Amino acid sequence: TTGTFPRCFKLLSYLFAKVGLLSGICLIVGTMIGSGIFISPKSVLLYSGAVGPCLLIWAACGVLSTLGALCYAELGTMITKSGAEYSYLKECFGPLPAYLFSWTTVMVLKPSAFAIITLSFAEYASAPFYPGCSPPLIVTKCLSATAIFLIVSVNCLSVKLASYVQNIFTAAKLFIILIIVVSGIVLLAQGHTENLSNAFDGSSSSFGSIGLAFYNGLWAYDGWNQLNFITEELKDPYRNLPLAILIGIPLVSVCYVMVNLAYFTVMTTTELLLSPAVAVTFGDRVFYPLSWIVPLFVVLSTFGSANGSCFTAGRLAYVSGREGHMVKILSYISLRHYTPSPALILNGLLAICYIIPADINRLINYFSIAQWVFYGLTALALIVMRFTRKDLHRPVKVPIVIPGLMVIVSCYLVLAPIIDKPEMEYLYCAAFIFCGLLLYFPFVHWKVSWGTKLTSEYTTVFYLSSLF
Repeated sequence: TTGTFPRCFKLLSYLFAKVGLLSGICLIVGTMIGSGIFISPKSVLLYSGAVGPCLLIWAACGVLSTLGALCYAELGTMITKSGAEYSYLKECFGPLPAYLFSWTTVMVLKPSAFAIITLSFAEYASAPFYPGCSPPLIVTKCLSATAIFLIVSVNCLSVKLASYVQNIFTAAKLFIILIIVVSGIVLLAQGHTENLSNAFDGSSSSFGSIGLAFYNGLWAYDGWNQLNFITEELKDPYRNLPLAILIGIPLVSVCYVMVNLAYFTVMTTTELLLSPAVAVTFGDRVFYPLSWIVPLFVVLSTFGSANGSCFTAGRLAYVSGREGHMVKILSYISLRHYTPSPALILNGLLAICYIIPADINRLINYFSIAQWVFYGLTALALIVMRFTRKDLHRPVKVPIVIPGLMVIVSCYLVLAPIIDKPEMEYLYCAAFIFCGLLLYFPFVHWKVSWGTKLTSEYTTVFYLSSLF
């Protein structure tokens, strides 16, 4: 137990058992395969312009995710601390970049990802009730908020219950992926290749559009770095971290390309873009009269992904709270329920705020531009530490050209959409990141007395509310 309230809270790290190779692979695959494969195909096709570039972008995103994960494999076996980018940026560049990452991730990236997934869940859950058209926006947002409330409640009440929910819904998502992939293979074998002819006609050549297509594809692949958040709990990280990456990410890449190929066997590019829910349309055409199977399992899949996102939301808060970069209460868990309730509740409240003004595409772009800023900085940190921290043991050592490529790609993905089509959401992203400085200097760097008193009062209020 820790701090002033041993009756109510204990450190989050006591909850987590050691994770083996199989569990590590399942964590990567289960986190990566989520709502993205069901909502991103439309966006990737929209920005790429044709079937050929669309499929190439999906494959390229898989390669890029694998290269990025290999960089993280070297970092994770060199710096065996949980927290992923937070720990690596702190080791290389000091506390300020690490703080900005934790601030942005806890306040923006995690809750916006939660919001995106639940919005996808809401779209697919409501689509059968609005055949031939998109569900009303108010319906999807209200349903999304309900899902957020339910998932946060489950995760606050019981770790075991949240784990059971995750396992069940992960099995459901793998089942629906298998159904779609096998169906696509059968249709291709039967000669349904009309939509794949002239696959590069109408391809987009816009500098920014290709970047946005990559954004939406990479959103579906997001999660390749999740194992680095739990390095301290990973059995034999020197062996299991790189192995889990090399097995899990290529497996997901093959599934994603095959799922998109299956979509194009039954839908033209125009039909896919006009479809309110791509997987539902696919099910209506391939599995009728059992077409209800697809939306049901997609709903289960997206709900499971949202549960997984919520389940892991407290880890970074714990690490940054341990280092004094976040309010200490966020690194505690309820002794009554053994769940990181403060971090979960904050994540849920922010997610509800993010679903109010934004649609899915805007949230994906907003999420990606901030995320890739820190991916690029982390790859740069790997290059810098090759020269400044030669003393560190490196069980895994990737060619330096790989992190160099990641830095270049990150710069492109961050700058291309801004240069091609400047929008206010990019300014909001930068504002969110640098607003953290207003809190860093008084609360973390200078540790002013009134700031310490304020955070202590917040902790007291939360403790008293937890008693009821």
